Amino acid sequence: MKKIKLSMNMLFIGCSIIVLGFILILNFFLNQKSDVQLLTGKHYVEMTVQDYGTIQLELDADIAPITVTNFIQLVKDQFYDGLTFHRIVSGFVIQGGDPKGNGTGGSSQTIQGEFSSNGIENNISHKRGVISMARNSYSKNSASSQFFIMLQDNPSLDGDYAAFGKVIEGMDIIDKIVENTIVEEDGETVLKENQPIITNMRVLDD
Repeated sequence: MKKIKLSMNMLFIGCSIIVLGFILILNFFLNQKSDVQLLTGKHYVEMTVQDYGTIQLELDADIAPITVTNFIQLVKDQFYDGLTFHRIVSGFVIQGGDPKGNGTGGSSQTIQGEFSSNGIENNISHKRGVISMARNSYSKNSASSQFFIMLQDNPSLDGDYAAFGKVIEGMDIIDKIVENTIVEEDGETVLKENQPIITNMRVLDD
């Protein structure tokens, strides 16, 4: 009887694992924009930050088509208008695009991570001025709306994060934001009342 009971328990566990795996796979595919035509070529976005000015971005859809297509669509949907930079690490990155403003939020869409450790070639190195997608630490396909801009070269991020473009005008503005923004004692958190506001983003090549 004990053997039969043990076998039934093992069967139940095995079935549960299979069902869970199926749900995760189904969720992944449902989260992909299969009906969206992926962009190609270079695309240009202007970001205006309240009290600071405008920053121009050049995005490379030939290298990161999924990432650029997602970002451009969010810009067109005015998703970023009114959001903030919630994380600033001097000498490393400035990060924004979170509707919750605390590093835990995103859009309703997650995308496949376009970087080598996820099986996709991406030769954009994380140098100063490069824009890349933030993601959580436990899923390579968890990027959504949060992005970061490199303040200094840091090639250790290459292969694990989807870089998809660069700042072509306005790094001086980024530097002013970093210099003027109050950051908490942990060296990265910006309280809501101190977060620089992205008043508007717009696509320039329409």
